Amino acid sequence: MGCAGKLSSADRILKLLFLLLQSSANVSILVMVMISCSLEKGNASEAHYHTLPLTSMLPPLVCNPTTSKGPGRKASMKVVHRFGPCSARGGDSPTMTEILLLDQSRVESIQARLRSISLGKNNLNSESVDLPAVNPNPGGVGNYIVTVGLGTPAKDVELAFDTGSHLTWTQCEPCAVECYQQRLPRFNPAASTTYSNLNCNSQACSQLEAATNLPGQCEDSTATCSYQTSYLDGSHSIGELATDRLTLTSTDVVDGFIFGCGQNNSLISGVEYGGLMGLGTASLSIVSQTSQQFGNYFSYCLPTPTGSDGHLTFGKNSANANNLNYTPFLKDKVGYYYIEILGISVNGQPLSISPEVFQIPGTIIDSGTVITRLPTPAYTALRDAFKQHMTMYPEVVLQQPQLKKLFDTCYDFTNYPNPTIPDISFTFGGNLEVHLDPRGVMAPLNNGGSAVCLAFSYSTDGGIFGNYQQQTFDVVYDVAGGQLGFASGGCS
Repeated sequence: MGCAGKLSSADRILKLLFLLLQSSANVSILVMVMISCSLEKGNASEAHYHTLPLTSMLPPLVCNPTTSKGPGRKASMKVVHRFGPCSARGGDSPTMTEILLLDQSRVESIQARLRSISLGKNNLNSESVDLPAVNPNPGGVGNYIVTVGLGTPAKDVELAFDTGSHLTWTQCEPCAVECYQQRLPRFNPAASTTYSNLNCNSQACSQLEAATNLPGQCEDSTATCSYQTSYLDGSHSIGELATDRLTLTSTDVVDGFIFGCGQNNSLISGVEYGGLMGLGTASLSIVSQTSQQFGNYFSYCLPTPTGSDGHLTFGKNSANANNLNYTPFLKDKVGYYYIEILGISVNGQPLSISPEVFQIPGTIIDSGTVITRLPTPAYTALRDAFKQHMTMYPEVVLQQPQLKKLFDTCYDFTNYPNPTIPDISFTFGGNLEVHLDPRGVMAPLNNGGSAVCLAFSYSTDGGIFGNYQQQTFDVVYDVAGGQLGFASGGCS
């Protein structure tokens, strides 16, 4: 069994791999062929193709927790995918189609902000930026959930964490106006001995506008400061700005933590978690508030929807330290965590994309956006190269107009339980190359294999590196050091 003339024809070798792949008994032969051919090309250290069992993309029935946090992760909390097997939510989970339609509202909000920034409106407090009518906070699905303790004695609160938001808020009793259904009891400030409202003359009240795009609402300087935050999808939270004890782990406690105690709340994207943890860059974010304790440093590993649990960790840790490489955050950018994309490779071959394509208005990394959005020329190059390596699979044309706008590269894997897909890697600033986990390359739009799409879409207003492509990595935000790190195998 040869290598098709040392891989002189990509189509010939792909068809060979494809035929071998359809029989599970031939998987070991397939691996040997791939390694042998790679050695002949002098690329033994690079895996350009991935065999991806379709079952690894579809919802499992049981939770198998595998996270081993180890001694290097002290201030570390378990993270679960909101619709994964380890989630405590009840009822049926939405399909990927439903998730992605909700995700689009978040993307539109972020892109509006990026568009404002590209026009030179870099000051979030500038009167020239039309907020919040045009640029409300990013909403979205809230895929990843963490449980913390709030108050004294501590009561469990489930929060979706978000690097694109700043203020942490949760629903509170007595729920004076409106609250949505959540799995755990709402936080009761009257039952906490350490709870306190903040007045309108407090420094935190003056910092609200930078965190929520809306100033604190005050009758006079001695009144309790009221916050409000709204999202493009129609979600909102309105309530009292307050402080209380935040318990991250049994040994990591934050006294006087500033958060929003919501009395009027609506969450369009779901009804089970109790609020939002803001991991953004503003002074009221949990990252800034705990900077003296944890050094403006946090990391997470996002489990796949079919995987088990991940982690959210504050402070430096030794886990994956030898496997960690960094790219610098871009300076002079506000509101989000900006990174530089230098290039994209498919099957080990760099795509012909000018680096300038990624520069205006820039690319952010975001834990709340699901699917990565790329500037249109970059997406087109990625799509075309990907299609060249997928000619053996039947293509699917989506019929739903909203989805058709997002995805134009879909395949029917109904009769192909072990599809083979090309490796995709990103090169970031500092020449950091990150090979995506193959489960972060394609997304099934339902619970079968009839429509599995390339998990990227185009953007005309800046790029967003989404959470689907971040899955399984240890993603490290060294905010103080001005750099972002990636390490493979972050959830184990």
